[in-house]
Amino acid sequence: MKTATQKEAIPLVDLKAQYRALQPEMDRAILDAVAGGQFILGPAVEKFERDFAAYLGVKHFVACQSGTSAITLMLRAAGIQPGDEVLTTPLTYFATSEGILEAGAVPVYADVDPRTLNLDPAKADAAWTPRVKAILAVHLYGQPADMDALAAVAKKRGMILFEDAAQAAGSVHKRRMAGALGRAASFSFYPGKNLGAYGDAGGVATGDGDVALGSRRLRNHGCDVKNHHLLAAGNERLETIQGAVLGVKLPRLDAWNVARRRHAEAYRRGLAGIAGLGFVEESAGMISNYHLFVVRHPRRDALLEHLRAQGIMADVHYPLASHLQPALGARRGRDGQFPVAEKACAEVLSLPMFPELTTEQIERTVAAIRAFLRA
Repeated sequence: MKTATQKEAIPLVDLKAQYRALQPEMDRAILDAVAGGQFILGPAVEKFERDFAAYLGVKHFVACQSGTSAITLMLRAAGIQPGDEVLTTPLTYFATSEGILEAGAVPVYADVDPRTLNLDPAKADAAWTPRVKAILAVHLYGQPADMDALAAVAKKRGMILFEDAAQAAGSVHKRRMAGALGRAASFSFYPGKNLGAYGDAGGVATGDGDVALGSRRLRNHGCDVKNHHLLAAGNERLETIQGAVLGVKLPRLDAWNVARRRHAEAYRRGLAGIAGLGFVEESAGMISNYHLFVVRHPRRDALLEHLRAQGIMADVHYPLASHLQPALGARRGRDGQFPVAEKACAEVLSLPMFPELTTEQIERTVAAIRAFLRA
């Protein structure tokens, strides 16, 4: 029997537990895809595209290789040109900016709301210049951004509104699904996402037929018909096996997200009243899928070290704001440029979160945090 110091580690996300629950159906789906002999796109991908579009309530879903490529595809398909500027948040995974850059556009930033950590609509409005052609809102940690307010800014300034819904599969914004709120939305199905493939995968959701058609061409060497290339594009096609994996998982997504919300509430109850410990707020009318459960504390780094020493695999999303990333080169911003986002980068801490998380694992995490902060 393990002692207190020899307890099993609590992972940030437990993909092995999910696979065990799905193994018979998942194995059949993968073997069927292999036996079918078509390994790129194919019927399994096409079925997932139809099913996920219906789930979101949009007309089109175009699967591709990753969430990053999905950003690039939708921007290009919607008419964003090289040199155009796209306004987004500095508090997100750098892939948001990479997708903009790969489209030939320039990422520019506005600060975030201190309560939700999503793009602040008022700051976005203030950051607008005539060079900014679009807003790319990010539903950070699965918390929907204020799309109504951002849509008003976009309309006022003549911008296109896009969504980076990489972390938001199943999240709801005032009775509409995240990913169905702008001209188009990018999704990631990276394995650790709420709806994850067994490798990289992503896609573009849109109600705009031209954006869908353009995305399909851009993912497939600029073709509508094989060997007839309408434009120089590239190869961003999804593997058939990933479509099969996602097809097995999609019917479980809502139940998994309900479990995540239940775990989030247990964390909030257990951690209530600890001085200096804050939470990312969920705005009225929004339903987060709790892709991540994030707390904030000024002693974040020491707390993280303590939790990991206890076998609790917490993590930081994200320690360096996008505008300060070296990859931006001459476009790199300055320290203090976006103080709310930068303060959050120094304080946010993601706790273990996955549907199969147990009460004992939550209680152990809560106890470790309380012991360290003497709460």
